[in-house]
Amino acid sequence: MATVVFYEKPGCAGNAWQKSLLEASGHTVVARDILHTDWRRLQLLPFLKSLPISQWFNRNAPLIQSGAINPEAFDAADVTTVLDLLVEHPLLIRRPLLDVDGICQAGFDIRTIHAWIGLSAAFDGAPVIGNPEVCRHGANGTTCPVRE
Repeated sequence: MATVVFYEKPGCAGNAWQKSLLEASGHTVVARDILHTDWRRLQLLPFLKSLPISQWFNRNAPLIQSGAINPEAFDAADVTTVLDLLVEHPLLIRRPLLDVDGICQAGFDIRTIHAWIGLSAAFDGAPVIGNPEVCRHGANGTTCPVRE
């Protein structure tokens, strides 16, 4: 089983569910606070580089929800600008960020993770109900703690 360094927003119900799935699958999860990590551009890039720039963003972040930032407005020429924005406002970073032995990825695409490090036999490719990356607080009438 893998040791997964898991950058999360503490108090996020979605991140808690994601960690529990990893742990139930036999992985060791080392949780780190994504908002209080001293990010640098080159430290973030390995997590994000395999994704289109518009997918580097947490779509639930208040700056995106309010329309102040439009992830679709950025392209490959904006890599440095976007990385600077994410470093300045870590709530904008798509999460979780996962690191297993130096292999990094952003987000929790359950099929990708299952193929990468394996998930429990209970999952074993079964359909996932709902999107595991969507904030789960809205479904139960509560809100995520907002910190930057």
